[in-house]
Amino acid sequence: MKREWIPTVILALAIVMAAVVLSYTVTSSMSKREQISVTGLAQVDFLSDLIVWQGTFERKAMQLNEAYSLIKTDADAVRTYLTQKGVDPKEVVIGAVEIRKVFTEVPMGDNLVQKFDGYQLSQTVKIESRNVDHIEMVSREISELLNTGLALQSEVPKYYYSKLKDLKIDLLNKASADGMERAKAIAINSGGGLGKLYQASMGTFQITAPNSDEEYTWGGAFNTTSRKKTASITVKMDFLVR
Repeated sequence: MKREWIPTVILALAIVMAAVVLSYTVTSSMSKREQISVTGLAQVDFLSDLIVWQGTFERKAMQLNEAYSLIKTDADAVRTYLTQKGVDPKEVVIGAVEIRKVFTEVPMGDNLVQKFDGYQLSQTVKIESRNVDHIEMVSREISELLNTGLALQSEVPKYYYSKLKDLKIDLLNKASADGMERAKAIAINSGGGLGKLYQASMGTFQITAPNSDEEYTWGGAFNTTSRKKTASITVKMDFLVR
């Protein structure tokens, strides 16, 4: 007789399991219908308040002491020039001298051999200042030193903002408010009401040149070549529906 119960027991267990699965599916489906997911966005245009300019000058001579004497003269000339241009000496940093032996290939029989061709010495000059307009002008005019025989390579200035932390917090507040307004509109138009926020995550903080074709990146774009910048951030938010 006991064996006759086995099919009945198996059938009952199958019904119970099916009911559990169905209940979970219905609950999960209802949960998805009872939530709203939105992405809030905020962006702002601003001006950089910090400029960094750097240049490199170099000298070459067969004797190391001669090359060092020449580059020291150049360093003094750079300092004097910047001082005359009204640059604060505290904002000027002259880097250490880098020394490199130079070799050239010369034919010897059927082969090419390395021949010592002197010492190449290089040095950097860097300006970091909040006087953006003035240093921007100096970076354009510093090529005047080329007329003195000084081999200076000037780099494009880089622009930064010293209050990024405050800017980021302000954008987060605005992006969150934007997301909530979007969620409210969706809830009202759906005939419901907006419930509590139960999950939120911050998107990538991006800084690009305004009206540019710079692409956003997963790690966050950080433009340094434009004085004018646009910062943006997104916030993904999930709300319950009343």
